[in-house]
Amino acid sequence: MASDIFGNPLPPEAPEDEGLPPPPPQEGPGLFGEPDPPAAAAPPPPPAPVAATGTPYRVLARKYRPQNFADLIGQEALVKTLRNAFAQGRVHHAFMLTGVRGVGKTTTARIIARALNCIGPDGQGGPTPDPCGVCAECRAILADRHPDVQELDAASNNGIDDVRELRERLRFRPAQGRFKVIILDEVHMMSTAAFNALLKTLEEPPPDVKFMLATTELRKVPTTILSRCQTFHLRRVPQDQLMAHFQRICGLEAVPAEAEALAMVARAADGSVRDGLSILDQAIAMAGGGGVTAEAVVDMLGLAERGLAVSLMEALMAGDAAAALALSEQAHARGTDPGVVLSDLLELTHLLSRMKSVPALRKDPALPEAERVRGAQLADRLSIPVLARCWQMLLKGMQEVAQDGVDRRAAAEMVLIRIAHVAELPTPGDLVRRLTEQGAGAPAGPAAPPPGGGGLRAIAGGGAAMAVAQAVAAPVEAVAAPVVATYRDIAALAHGRKPMLHAHLVHSVHPVKVTPGRVEIRTKPDAPRDLAQQITALLLETTGTRWTVALSNAEGEPTLADQGRAAEQDRRALARTHPLVQAVLEAFPGATIEAVRDASLDNYGLPPPSADSDPGRDFAPPDAEPAGLDDDISPED
Repeated sequence: MASDIFGNPLPPEAPEDEGLPPPPPQEGPGLFGEPDPPAAAAPPPPPAPVAATGTPYRVLARKYRPQNFADLIGQEALVKTLRNAFAQGRVHHAFMLTGVRGVGKTTTARIIARALNCIGPDGQGGPTPDPCGVCAECRAILADRHPDVQELDAASNNGIDDVRELRERLRFRPAQGRFKVIILDEVHMMSTAAFNALLKTLEEPPPDVKFMLATTELRKVPTTILSRCQTFHLRRVPQDQLMAHFQRICGLEAVPAEAEALAMVARAADGSVRDGLSILDQAIAMAGGGGVTAEAVVDMLGLAERGLAVSLMEALMAGDAAAALALSEQAHARGTDPGVVLSDLLELTHLLSRMKSVPALRKDPALPEAERVRGAQLADRLSIPVLARCWQMLLKGMQEVAQDGVDRRAAAEMVLIRIAHVAELPTPGDLVRRLTEQGAGAPAGPAAPPPGGGGLRAIAGGGAAMAVAQAVAAPVEAVAAPVVATYRDIAALAHGRKPMLHAHLVHSVHPVKVTPGRVEIRTKPDAPRDLAQQITALLLETTGTRWTVALSNAEGEPTLADQGRAAEQDRRALARTHPLVQAVLEAFPGATIEAVRDASLDNYGLPPPSADSDPGRDFAPPDAEPAGLDDDISPED
């Protein structure tokens, strides 16, 4: 042992690398081809947590995705056509699959891809409508790793460069399978240039290429594309088939489920298998290992709010505005949007109307109990006209709520108040029926039939009601007259042909006298100076005869516009004397007669000329001065 100069032992020498970190472990082989052993191995990381089953969970929509045509539900026409096409060897090179989301468009395209490339368990099979699912081709397509089956999202690959790249890939033969299958999902999202670039390839593709196009918006696909494809419309799956499908899946999953709960899930799916499976997945998770109950599905889907809609409809139809506003306050406290409240009422109105027309709907298990029982009672009490009136008011109310700058809650409450107010009022049909029955036993009133014949219709409006009364009078036969017999005939010639001239003839001219070949008029100061020449040219153009238009100093008749206004006032006064109109005005205080329409009147609101009218009648009063000195204007002047 070493010692110092005094004979004391020295401490052992420390290694040169003491205090330094150990060298990192060598990566790769050592000098002689073997890796050196690590100085100190780091502790392994803790294992990642895994599910109790050892495999990640797959949602029901993926786990039970159809693997062959036999698994497709609700698409019998599609399956039959494709099976026959494979059996006869008449498989088209391009398919267009359209339908709502979740009905199986992409799934059908994948089944067709497997059917085209399946080689059977022995590796010797050909295209078949029943792919085996065990061969290398089927397994690769099922695992989405087949090099010849390409699924593209047209929403993100919608440019012309994407189509050019696709066309370049199609120049090569399939790498593994029998056919190259191109699946383009949401194809309606492609640009116009991309569609045009795809046209030629889609019409004349290589013999070993098949196209599967899928879309939810068929009307957005150009007709040039559709004409090159076989189009299949995948329809919504009926509720009974969806319910049976969900019941089978619950059996496979060993999850008990009430029939009413599955019926609600099927109804909420709205014909979409994928949407229904997603809802069912959520219901099973909500059950927490127990059974799926109708009560839980009601809470999960928010169908409890539908019970509030039924209560609100009962209050509205009873005219109880206070109760309706209290229920609206409850919905607001829950955070329900006012527009959603009106939308629920609109949907309930539609359901009640259907219950009136289809009584069997009241036993539909897909409906919540509140709608089946209380809704059926409402449908028995309400009539179709009342429901139709409520429907129209709700539609109008939803537009008011959606306006910018409007308090949505206040607008919705005003709609509810209006509906509750009119609930106590009879419908127009009921009102006319009651008034007619009352008038049948009443003495005849002083009303006289309207002049000119035809039906007289009085429209009474005051913001609260509108009633239509009908007075029938004996028709008066019109006497045939020459083409140009009255001043109104001249104005009618300008109607639609010369708008400015027609306006002056109606508002700026007093007719004095019309005889064959001669017209006498008195013009207002606002009439154009060459009005007589314009009338002369119009008559020559339309009748082929030269007419003389004379400017007179006689008073003549009022303008056509003044005559129409006077006739309208007379018709209103006459309509007011009719017993039925009087009953309407009495039933609705504050209502007024807004307009009276008679189909026998002309464009100026005047009846046709009477049978004894003389084409050469003088419009001037008897004490008018002779027209011998007036200004005659002819085309030669």
